[in-house]
Amino acid sequence: MTIPFKSEPSDLHQRALFPSNVFDLLPADHDCFLFHDLFQQLDTGTIEAKYSPNGQHAYHPRQLTSILIYGYSHGVFSSRQLEKRCREDLSFMYIASRNCPNFRVLSDFRKNNAEFFHACFKQTVELALELKLASLGHVSLDGSKFKANSSKHKAMSYKHLKEKEAALTTAIDDLIKQAASCDTEEDAAHGSRRGDELPEELAFKQTRLDTIKTAKAALEKREAALNPGKAIDDKKQISFADEDARIMGKKGDFDYRYNGQISVDSDHQIIVGQHVSQHANDKQEVEPALIALKEATDQLPDKMMSLDNGYYSGDNLEVLEESTVKAYVAVDRGEQSEADTPSDSGRRLVKADFVYDTASDSFRCPADQILALKTQNKAGKRVYQGEAATCQRCPYHKRCCRSQTGEARTISSDDQEVVRQQMRKRMMTDDAKAIYKRRKVIVEPVFGHIKNGGFRGFSLRGTEKVAGEFSLVCAAHNLKKMVKAAVTGLVRPESGNWVAQAS
Repeated sequence: MTIPFKSEPSDLHQRALFPSNVFDLLPADHDCFLFHDLFQQLDTGTIEAKYSPNGQHAYHPRQLTSILIYGYSHGVFSSRQLEKRCREDLSFMYIASRNCPNFRVLSDFRKNNAEFFHACFKQTVELALELKLASLGHVSLDGSKFKANSSKHKAMSYKHLKEKEAALTTAIDDLIKQAASCDTEEDAAHGSRRGDELPEELAFKQTRLDTIKTAKAALEKREAALNPGKAIDDKKQISFADEDARIMGKKGDFDYRYNGQISVDSDHQIIVGQHVSQHANDKQEVEPALIALKEATDQLPDKMMSLDNGYYSGDNLEVLEESTVKAYVAVDRGEQSEADTPSDSGRRLVKADFVYDTASDSFRCPADQILALKTQNKAGKRVYQGEAATCQRCPYHKRCCRSQTGEARTISSDDQEVVRQQMRKRMMTDDAKAIYKRRKVIVEPVFGHIKNGGFRGFSLRGTEKVAGEFSLVCAAHNLKKMVKAAVTGLVRPESGNWVAQAS
């Protein structure tokens, strides 16, 4: 029995007398048409000024930017793959106006225009505000780690760098002394050559020493900027490929990464502020986040900002206190006060069970004993301790004191305890808990969209270029959200511009 498969159309290889528009093959509702409309609104004047009218005509910066952003929004990050798509994929061909830039052109454009990509991101934020897709009423801040373009196997610790530098310096000195002591043998060996050429082994070691010195100097410069005035830990590492990246991770998954920080508006998950950090945690990220938010929007959230416990540091809380933002920061990761747990739980008492008194600068334990200030160092760290005899008689003793030598319970803090207690008091209210509860559905899905879309690591190296690429990632996310808003009817293209749909 003959199976009735579909046959090839009779005009498959026939040339049309009047050629049709090849893009008619795309569905009328394909997202490339909406993206193209948005790309036409990008202002590329600042970068156009860098081009010279002399020589061969260059691809328009808007076109290269459109290809990169469209690629990032569709999970294509490799410049070679972008060139391939512009040659084979109809939607990419439409975005590129049927041009096909060489992958090196795309790669160099992405590598050399970090500042312009920051401006592109800012334009997406301004457009989102204009389209009423963001209102800055409730903004949530969070961070996530993205892999650096480097390998943890091509790196060295500060201790190892110092040891290698000393060993190579000694080896090179020995080789030079050895070469100076055998002129006669060298004359016989080199014949007509000068005899003063650098021996191969010496040249290799000298190159290696130069690499070690450069990496060591870069590590010292990086640590001086990140931890000014502090001695460098011998365990600190540096990558030979990307000297700005740092080892980050948890639960055994450690690699060279950057900490990408985003501030997301609650209305439609538009990223309204972003920056890249070299810190492995978020204890110092509020100030740069507020600066980035102000640069992108010319204002700060007018109602509230929610942050997870990773931002619960004295430095962050003081910055928030000085700003006009009313912040809601989760307190005490993994800690619950006695009031939050069953009385028969038998769990150990934590810092949250102790009440801080600002006037006397002391803590009061659940048994009403006062823990007075015992020690304070130059860095501001403070240790509060009760009386050993009182602790021994306390009914909470087994659940509270952990000293093997009978010492009284201690509580550690610093000179920023007041702002911590203020935030703790704020977060105890039902309104604060309800506001904070929304945080996980505002900002966390955005990182999920970015990573599930394929972006998990940077293609560029160095903080400046990585920050430019992250701006590109965030701009792509915002434009993707605007396209979705157009599809769902929240906004509409009108006479070349996009406008908010009347409510």
